[in-house]
Amino acid sequence: MRKSLMIVASLMAGMAPAAASSGDAWAEFAEKVRTQCLEAAAPVLETAEAVVDPFGSESFGLAVLTGKAKGGDAAVSYICVMDKQTGAVELGSELTSDVLSVTIR
Repeated sequence: MRKSLMIVASLMAGMAPAAASSGDAWAEFAEKVRTQCLEAAAPVLETAEAVVDPFGSESFGLAVLTGKAKGGDAAVSYICVMDKQTGAVELGSELTSDVLSVTIR
């Protein structure tokens, strides 16, 4: 019985640091998504801000990037996805204000 309690205690002690660092791990993940997405958008946006979904989907980190289009005056947005497994980042197509202001009926 005592041996079983020692095993359970050892397992629980091993789990404690992981649980304690999960908030930090999610913050690191969100920062990685933000950084990678802003780097990917540098060729198309002069100034950019990122709003990052703090957890993403099951497979992807997700962010919405908004800023001034390079060579233009209008603000545009892009959806950015980062593959959680590979770290590969992709941007969707440019979303202009007329696309973003569509009324849902």
